[in-house]
Amino acid sequence: MTRPSLVLDGNEVKLRLQAERTKSSGAVHIDWLRFTTDLKHAPIPTLEVLFPTPVQDSLLNPRSIAELDMEQYRRMKLLRILRDMPDQDFAASAQAHALAQKVCKALGPDFSIEPEVKKGHDFYRFRWSIVRNDAECAWVGFLASGESPRQQAQAKTIHANVYGSACTFARGDWRHRMANLIEEVNGKITRIDYALDFFDGIRGGLERIRDDWHSGLMDVNGRRPKANTVGPWVDGGRGRSFYFGSKEAGKQTNVYEKGVQLFGELDATHWERVELRYGNKLRDLPVDMLRRADDFFAGASDWHQKMLAEHGKYAEGEGVKVRSKQAIQTVKAEVTRALRWFTNTAGASLALLVEFCDYDDLKEVATGRKKPGRLAKFSDSEISAACASLHAQVFQPKVRSIGLAH
Repeated sequence: MTRPSLVLDGNEVKLRLQAERTKSSGAVHIDWLRFTTDLKHAPIPTLEVLFPTPVQDSLLNPRSIAELDMEQYRRMKLLRILRDMPDQDFAASAQAHALAQKVCKALGPDFSIEPEVKKGHDFYRFRWSIVRNDAECAWVGFLASGESPRQQAQAKTIHANVYGSACTFARGDWRHRMANLIEEVNGKITRIDYALDFFDGIRGGLERIRDDWHSGLMDVNGRRPKANTVGPWVDGGRGRSFYFGSKEAGKQTNVYEKGVQLFGELDATHWERVELRYGNKLRDLPVDMLRRADDFFAGASDWHQKMLAEHGKYAEGEGVKVRSKQAIQTVKAEVTRALRWFTNTAGASLALLVEFCDYDDLKEVATGRKKPGRLAKFSDSEISAACASLHAQVFQPKVRSIGLAH
């Protein structure tokens, strides 16, 4: 038997999605969002965060004794956390908290930040947890959990992860507010999930979806996407999913029985969902994907546009192009060329300086210089990604020739 609380939650989710659809006049719901910004672009914490003022009761803002005590406790705990942070970590923790505040404001008044730093996720050392009804529904991560070059590059960023539960119960205009915030902090979307809900089921059910794939209706540019099934696809089983595309390549669709997921098999409704996930591994995800969900959903393929039309909504469609492989290889080639030139031309001098000079002094001498002419046309992020992907053999032969290898 399905738990009553689960059924209540499922009904509440459905009502929220229907209300959002009415308010936005759009069919596609955003079900997950992740974005990253550099520390240099992250918001600066306010004086109120750094030096909390005492909570007061007034005629305009009446508060119970319990509310005053809890608010004072939260403020003082935050102040202690920031005060006890090592000097080198203070700025990142305070800026991450400031970003978490802005994320909460975009989501709406039901969301708040937990007054304590928690262990981080996804290689971030710490996170500020964003909660609704005491349940975590988003977080903002900061600082790195390791010392590798890639981890240290990550330490210069702040990352926001907004779960589906936050997207569902956020205020009606949260997508536009969040898009404005991402632009304000010069952020980059790293993941966005779209959901198209058929509350009364998809015509033909999931069997039709599987047949569409076999018939080539999901092909893109003449190529058939990889597909797999999950769940009991024989003897009238429930709780099935049909996946096509590639999560690793940053574009995957999952069509599944949402009613079974929310209400359980015995009390399942006919609700079915088409969920499209975009990642930034091979694509640059524009911020407008938040503002114009229908257009970008329809732009994923002719099949996605057709499903949106079956839902009763037509959109011209705007695709998200894959970054040119040639362009990626060009950056890597130019970085490799620069390293080869440096080791051939200045390798012996570098060996001497590394052995006898202070590293911080060397870094200060090198910092702030212009990029070499052949690399000037590439962004810092493109060069950083190219350096991180270089194989050790790029360095090894020339390093040995100047006597650094033992």
